[in-house]
Amino acid sequence: MSASTRAPVLIVGGSGVVGSLAAKTLRRLYPDLPITIGGRDLGKARAVADELGNADAVRVDLERADLGQPGDRAYSAVVMFVKDDTLHSLAFAQARGVPYLEISTAAFELGPAVGLHAHRPHAAPILINCSWLAGAATLAALQFAREFRSVEAIEIAAVLDEQDVGGPAAFADLERQSKAIPSALVLVDGKWSWVSGPAAARVFKAVDGHEMPGQAYSLLDVLSLAAATGARSIRTDVALGESASRRRGEAFSTEIIIELTGTRHDGTTARVRHELVHPEGQAPVTAAAVAVGIERLLGLAGGPPVPPGFYLSHVIIEPSHMVRRLEEFGTRIRRA
Repeated sequence: MSASTRAPVLIVGGSGVVGSLAAKTLRRLYPDLPITIGGRDLGKARAVADELGNADAVRVDLERADLGQPGDRAYSAVVMFVKDDTLHSLAFAQARGVPYLEISTAAFELGPAVGLHAHRPHAAPILINCSWLAGAATLAALQFAREFRSVEAIEIAAVLDEQDVGGPAAFADLERQSKAIPSALVLVDGKWSWVSGPAAARVFKAVDGHEMPGQAYSLLDVLSLAAATGARSIRTDVALGESASRRRGEAFSTEIIIELTGTRHDGTTARVRHELVHPEGQAPVTAAAVAVGIERLLGLAGGPPVPPGFYLSHVIIEPSHMVRRLEEFGTRIRRA
């Protein structure tokens, strides 16, 4: 099915900072794909839809099982840029048999979504795209890991500039995920552990060599990377502070530092560092990564439409394709 003949992709929160940028990214990739911008403020949603073209806007009520949508209104996918504590949006997608993608669930919050999928495992493809910046860090790490025959350890460090937290939904996610639980999930010597206090802290070097105090963060990167690589030690740390670009007197940027330790294909051991930087901050990286998830679910790129199931990004998205898309939308990648 061509993009133009599909029902619209419903983007809930599509008038927010990251959601609107993701809609624009999707429009750039697929000019003919119908899009519906959903939100509480219909005026804001309409403004984004008008800018996109081939788009409309609807008011979405997450307190209702039907999201406030008419029974005859069809969508080809449901994409969430806000945290849905009711999970009505997931049940809505399941009832209609259409793909579902969301980016706001931490490792300790997976249970309710898993329960809905277990109840109706053949209803819809569900992409829990909730690793750092919607899979950007995990899939880049997996691409870089191809240099190795075996990977022993993976350390991901991210710098989120304090001026680049995003809109209200992104700020709410950061607050909830960093304060709702005092521990973070890491893999240490092959054993899963919830760490807190000194064990959750790590100092790493930013892209300009400046030492940053990071804190372990319980997104889903560790789950994907452990399953895909077999590495015995994995952690993701986030530092909220001043990015390297601001230290130079420029605008904020976002930084992801990926360090892998393992055995190369020639038998030598190595520790390799890669750095991803976007000069406009985290929003365009997240937007591009979400667009990759949508195009993959719908079968617009990377293979046929994804069948019903419960997925992390690494299961259905080819790492090299993600890296190409990130670079296409302005991410700079270098081997340090």
